[in-house]
Amino acid sequence: MPHLHHGALGSSPVSLILTIFAVLVYLRGWLHVRSTSSNVIDTWRAGSFVLGLFSIWAALASPIAVWDEASLTGHMIQHLLLMTFAPPLILLSEPVMLFLHGLPRRFVRSIIGPLFRWRPVQQLGRLLAQPALCWLAAVGALVIWHVPAAFALGMQSKAWHAIEHASFLGTGFLFWWPVVQPWPSVSRRPDWSIILYLFLATLPCDVLSAFLVFSERVAYPVYLSTSGQSSLSVLADQECAGALMWTCVTIVYLVAGAILSLHLLSPQISATPEIDPQSMEVPL
Repeated sequence: MPHLHHGALGSSPVSLILTIFAVLVYLRGWLHVRSTSSNVIDTWRAGSFVLGLFSIWAALASPIAVWDEASLTGHMIQHLLLMTFAPPLILLSEPVMLFLHGLPRRFVRSIIGPLFRWRPVQQLGRLLAQPALCWLAAVGALVIWHVPAAFALGMQSKAWHAIEHASFLGTGFLFWWPVVQPWPSVSRRPDWSIILYLFLATLPCDVLSAFLVFSERVAYPVYLSTSGQSSLSVLADQECAGALMWTCVTIVYLVAGAILSLHLLSPQISATPEIDPQSMEVPL
């Protein structure tokens, strides 16, 4: 089976420039908000944003981006960074609010503001924020891209490989949006349904992980041609990838569920300070 060498998809100069631009705009917005309303945005949110972007860079532009072609474990690390780590870190940083403050005010008021107020965009936003849709999108991406035929397609085609990564990252943001509820979400207070939402999301991950760990046959033959590039056998690498996914997803979802539970059981103790958009001027 032919195997295309993709290289690091996120290492191009354009990607680097866009990443630096995003960081500068975000930090400009963060500094502006901190200078006017220091009690609205906590300092740790800027660190969360940078760490989230670093997770994306690690998945797409670091040696991990090439390792995934020789090892299912490398592929699983990419998948976890793009779906499980980067999205919640970035959403916790309140990116929408701070990007609005970081971009030029005239640009926000003349272009972004009317776009946000356009009824089709608002309807689309409400649709995409529905927990059921977010859950199905993330689970669908997970299941579809780990079907052997789809997996092989992504490994053999640079374009499909990029689409795979984009779907992991995009559905990761969708999945974590109802959990984090960043601005401009209407509700800032989660309910018990989000705990169930997280629990149900572990089930397809558990099934896939268990299959990879306990299966006695190679699920993705594409790695048979690259077995000499790793110290592990193909089957051992598959078991390692499954165990890694099982452990990371369980821990991350458990931590998120515990924080939400504490927030619900102790209303007077806010796990993450609530942001009231009325307490600051949002340039729309």
